[in-house]
Amino acid sequence: MSAQTPPAAAPKKPAAPSTKPAATPAAKPAAKPAEAKKQDDGTVILTINTEKITDKEFDAFIDALPEQIKAQARSRKRDVAEQLIRVKILAKAARDAGVEKDPVFQQKLAFQTDNLLAGSMFQKWQETTPTDDASLQKYYDGHKQELESITAKHILVRFKGSAVPLKEGEKDLTEEEALAKATELRKKLVAGEDFAKLAMAESDDTGSGKQGGDLGTFKRGQMVGAFEKAAFELPVKQVSEPVKTQFGYHLILVEKHSGNDMADVKEEIEKKVRPEAAKEALEVARKKATVTFDDRYFGPAPAPVTPPIAPPPAAK
Repeated sequence: MSAQTPPAAAPKKPAAPSTKPAATPAAKPAAKPAEAKKQDDGTVILTINTEKITDKEFDAFIDALPEQIKAQARSRKRDVAEQLIRVKILAKAARDAGVEKDPVFQQKLAFQTDNLLAGSMFQKWQETTPTDDASLQKYYDGHKQELESITAKHILVRFKGSAVPLKEGEKDLTEEEALAKATELRKKLVAGEDFAKLAMAESDDTGSGKQGGDLGTFKRGQMVGAFEKAAFELPVKQVSEPVKTQFGYHLILVEKHSGNDMADVKEEIEKKVRPEAAKEALEVARKKATVTFDDRYFGPAPAPVTPPIAPPPAAK
């Protein structure tokens, strides 16, 4: 239990020149300029009929995929290539059939182009729109707890009923016995015994125990309630009193507490605030745009929402 609980093919060796001048077939013509340029842009790794695709082009294609599937695509390049082959075959068939000249297709293409341009521009605004210290401080003040994180270790002493498996040859302790053992272990730690060594020897959380009790860095909401509360309240480098959870008794050691100061999480805050700043920039641009609605088609504009008027204070 944890408390959170093909490379390109090598170029062929050129054949030795023939010594038979009359019988030698005509030399292969030089590559066309466009093909030579593609060769200069990387190594050809895929040929679909007459179209050649280089490693650089294929990598650029994967990089343009949505973030949620990009990593999977990188590990399954042949599957991606098979999909690309089918897309290329269908696209050529569509061009041969004149589909790209169809007015409906032209409308869809124009919308997709606008949509891609809009997405790229919004991304650029997110990256370039400045964020002022006041907006960063406001976000920090309203999200302090979720921005906090700690790096910690623990030693677990399980008791009867725990979901943590009992070690082979280990006695199934009662709650009282587990508390007593945890208390004795804490005395050893306070006296100077190495936390990591004791965790490897004694912790019933074998996963983190092998790592000296290391739980890594975590935020609020990632641990069970009692453990989280004790860990976030614990001063750095101090060993907690035994903390009871459904898994057993824990001894916690916090090695680092981050997020208590805005400087610790400023970069993280900027990533969260920039999308909002970009949205505000978009709304400013929308208000400046000249837009005319045909109410006969769209219907009348909705009435503006008026904030409720606060009632007068009650007389004392």
